[in-house]
Amino acid sequence: MTVSGGSLTAAQVPEPAPGPDEVLIEVAAAGVNRADLLQVAGHYPPPQGAPAWPGLEVSGTIVDVGSADNATLLGAEVCALLPGGGYAQYVAVDAGLVLPTPENVDLVEAAGLPEAAATVYSNLGYLLGQDAPGKRRVLVHGGAGGVGTFAVQFARKLADAETWTTARAEHAKKLEALGADRVVDYRSEDFAALAQEAGGADAILDVIGAAYFEPNLKALAQDGRLAIIGLQQGNAAQIHLGGLLAKRATITGTTLRARPLEQRRQILAEVFERVWPALDTGDVKPVVTTRLPLGDAAEAHRIMNAGGHFGKIVLTAK
Repeated sequence: MTVSGGSLTAAQVPEPAPGPDEVLIEVAAAGVNRADLLQVAGHYPPPQGAPAWPGLEVSGTIVDVGSADNATLLGAEVCALLPGGGYAQYVAVDAGLVLPTPENVDLVEAAGLPEAAATVYSNLGYLLGQDAPGKRRVLVHGGAGGVGTFAVQFARKLADAETWTTARAEHAKKLEALGADRVVDYRSEDFAALAQEAGGADAILDVIGAAYFEPNLKALAQDGRLAIIGLQQGNAAQIHLGGLLAKRATITGTTLRARPLEQRRQILAEVFERVWPALDTGDVKPVVTTRLPLGDAAEAHRIMNAGGHFGKIVLTAK
């Protein structure tokens, strides 16, 4: 799968050879992420050295290794976080970015885990094991999306936080089943006013960007933390510094694939230690609702771009 003129095209490319620290995965499925749409549109170029086609996460079987140090991984069913290139039959990836498929997750659904799990953990992981007076409140924007459905489960089931999320009303029951305590319909309700009335959100995970910046600050509790991980509705916003100071708020902005390799390895190692056990037991689950063949990647992008989709979309290699 290659990118040409802002569209996806099937193409034959050489099979990658794993480097000394890499493994070669025969892909079973690739997760679809909004970053893939941005890359195809020319707004999110892959980092240097990554393949030119999209795909930030895959699942599959390790069929080759670049050094004898990783020989024990041959034949293992795994999922992996990638800098790109997942829309393919084979991918070479650093062995430190590979995780075993959880016990209660099938191989195809595992393709929807690495990006969401690493993104959520790297922004909300500080909540785990943190001694804090009273029940913390977490607000997850875009709760129906791939990251959102994972974040809702993470906040409620692993961080034991009161979990709010914004989503369309028709997704409320499904999000409540995942652990959401309050689903705010962003089309008809004012999430900032509601959060403020309830005492504010201690943590907000935001994929929207500029359009939600001011209301997010309003929604924060004292000493609250706002993590901006997406810019779906704008990348330029004004800030009222007095309000920021008065709340002692912390604002962070992060992307995942642009991080140095060592940081990504560390995040994956901590995800395996602190999140994977809940996937093994089934307490947390990937929410994969749409499976399409790899050849239908353009249709998968159309579905995601149209909005209103619930959960993850994955592309199957066979």
